[in-house]
Amino acid sequence: ALRGKAGVANARLAFEVYEQAFSSERWARLEAAGANRQRPLWASTGVKNPAYPDTLYVTEIAAPGTVNTMPEATLNATFDHAEVAGNAIEGTYEESTEILNQLEAVGISYNDVVEKLETEGVEKFEVSWKELLDTVTAALSDSK
Repeated sequence: ALRGKAGVANARLAFEVYEQAFSSERWARLEAAGANRQRPLWASTGVKNPAYPDTLYVTEIAAPGTVNTMPEATLNATFDHAEVAGNAIEGTYEESTEILNQLEAVGISYNDVVEKLETEGVEKFEVSWKELLDTVTAALSDSK
């Protein structure tokens, strides 16, 4: 019953933190001074598990003011058959918290999972960054 729900719950709770930050008195002062509101970016929201709907993350974490980057296949699937029904996050914070609590209750540590995913994500970005630097360095060398 919990399969495929943790990622959506996590994103929804991240959006709750975003909403809290931008409804604070501090933000009101910053905005009055000319600050621009940042927009949450849901990055690379393709579905890895073929058992899940191919537009799962597009439809389940859609909300006003968000940006969603996705693989081309997910973009095509979204154009083809996704039904985005407006704000899919509003009113879901209690349910999302309960999902994470249920995971903890069956021995899946949210903090451990987040730490592992963050470490893996940073490693992938580091590899991509190194590849980019190597490519640019080679192109510069070839142009001389």
